[in-house]
Amino acid sequence: MLNLFVNGSLKVIDIHSHILPGLDDGSDSIETSIEMLRMASAAGTTDIVATPHANSEFAFTPAIVEAKIAELQEAVGEIPRIHYGCDFHLNPENIDDALRFPAKYSINHRGFLLVEFADAFIPKSTADIFGRMLSAGLCPIVTHPERNALLQQRLPNLEAWVEIGCYLQVTAQSVLGEFGRRAKEFSHTLLSRQLVHFVASDAHDVKHRTTVLQPAWDFVQTHFGEDTAQLLFEDNPRRAIEGEPLPVQCIAPQKRKWFSWGRSDRSRRLAG
Repeated sequence: MLNLFVNGSLKVIDIHSHILPGLDDGSDSIETSIEMLRMASAAGTTDIVATPHANSEFAFTPAIVEAKIAELQEAVGEIPRIHYGCDFHLNPENIDDALRFPAKYSINHRGFLLVEFADAFIPKSTADIFGRMLSAGLCPIVTHPERNALLQQRLPNLEAWVEIGCYLQVTAQSVLGEFGRRAKEFSHTLLSRQLVHFVASDAHDVKHRTTVLQPAWDFVQTHFGEDTAQLLFEDNPRRAIEGEPLPVQCIAPQKRKWFSWGRSDRSRRLAG
């Protein structure tokens, strides 16, 4: 093991959260944001990525995001370390902008991009869109597919996207059944098929959708092994915030090793 436990305490990294106040449907005040961060730290989160929405309802302005992060970091101290990111909605305007400015929406401007699908529509051209993103130096991370009713029925699509170099992130509470039976079952299916690369909080508040990851880590460690827990909660998230390639979990482990190196240059080829 590398850094999962330090001085006997769990240490994890969260790449998906809505902790910045007043930017979307997440934190409603700086006080709430501070409490969310303190809850995260108390539960072992050393690093957390602030990922406000970029969609037709919520505008995404990098300068404002950076300023909010600096304000919160000063308020809470050194831990957890707060990183830049975005919950990127796959619409034509966003896609065009991201292809022109790959660093704008990605985690720490280093290439890994959280991508959220609408609940009612999955573009038929998604594979082509992802291919264009990958060519531009962006590594798409499909967020919470287990909570999307359409994606629950499209496992072959998810497998195909992973095969071309995309990643999947499931929500910690889904693993525990807190988003319902279907989300729980599909998250377990994805885990058992070795298609999951990240588990994150997608936190929005301090009561119902919190920043606490430890119960989900305990579940994954118990049912899928400690090495898997380390990969999904610490190793892969650390690589994402540092812009380093991930060891990709393959969809056919019986034919080749579970982990094979992804395309190592993608996260470094940022244009503009």
